[in-house]
Amino acid sequence: MKKEIELSVNGSPYRLSVETGRTLLEVLREDLGLTGTKEGCASGECGACTVLLDGEPVRSCLTLAVDVRGQKVVTIEGVAKNRKPHKLQKTFIDLGAIQCGFCTPGMILVGKALLDKTSEPTEQEIRKTISGNLCRCTGYAKIVKAIKAASRS
Repeated sequence: MKKEIELSVNGSPYRLSVETGRTLLEVLREDLGLTGTKEGCASGECGACTVLLDGEPVRSCLTLAVDVRGQKVVTIEGVAKNRKPHKLQKTFIDLGAIQCGFCTPGMILVGKALLDKTSEPTEQEIRKTISGNLCRCTGYAKIVKAIKAASRS
């Protein structure tokens, strides 16, 4: 069964007809072509699929698209403004907080949600915030450092 939904993705309005069992991740990647949001585990454990839903981080692999009707979704593609990287994107690059890059979109989005609420988070707050996002490459130290540096810029 399909349902009509209206939502905002990265500031643009969309009206879509979606199967009731499709996830937000599937709609973002397959229907809207926003492939920065990754599917890692498909069970909400890794955080690679994290997007912001009305400013809050959610696992798009566990969120049904029909449940986001009327809400605002921000993906990694919507973080930069006017082709200028967000300060988190810049600090991740400058401080080498990326390696393979698979976890980076989710890490940046949870970091952005934190910085939107807390201008100068502590290291403990940063570590708690990213604790649900898995990284197999960097060991987290550079990610924490990048989020902290972005809070000061």
